[in-house]
Amino acid sequence: MKKLLLSTAVSAAMILSATAANAADYVVDTKGAHAFVNFKIKHLGYSWLHGRFNTFDGKFNYDAKNPNASQIMVNIDTTSLDSNHAERDKHLRGKDFLNVDKYPTATFKSTSIKFESDSGEVTGDFTLHGVTKTITFEIEKIGEGNDPWGGYRVGFEGETSLKLADYGIDYNLGPASTYVDIGLFIEGIRQ
Repeated sequence: MKKLLLSTAVSAAMILSATAANAADYVVDTKGAHAFVNFKIKHLGYSWLHGRFNTFDGKFNYDAKNPNASQIMVNIDTTSLDSNHAERDKHLRGKDFLNVDKYPTATFKSTSIKFESDSGEVTGDFTLHGVTKTITFEIEKIGEGNDPWGGYRVGFEGETSLKLADYGIDYNLGPASTYVDIGLFIEGIRQ
């Protein structure tokens, strides 16, 4: 009986070890400019204003055989907001919107991931403007494989829509501009 219990314990440990070995840690490739945090918001309901955050970093854990056990964390430097217009960027970074002097960082940390094939949802805590809310990104796996430099990469994209007032941003841009769409496009390098 003792041999059977010992054998079962060793087998279980080997299975858990093999499962953990399949999971890998990745760093978001911001140095190679293969990742982006973009946003868009309606301008008066007549057109779209597009922009991005130029400085951010992130990391994630991913196992293609068990993708629902994955985790991701992203840190965004809100002072790096870029809408391709210096005066507008100054206003968006100011107290009417992001108030980057007081809140220089936004963060996202996943709490659950649900994949079905190569698409799914990532839910997590998003902190912006000093407020933390649970949000969900619709995500899609773009692909994975070896790169030409001897590394291994995997890429995803995700989008969600945020109500600005939920984060204490209530500057009146008109009824068509109360939500901002956020896009997260990442390519990770396996560590």
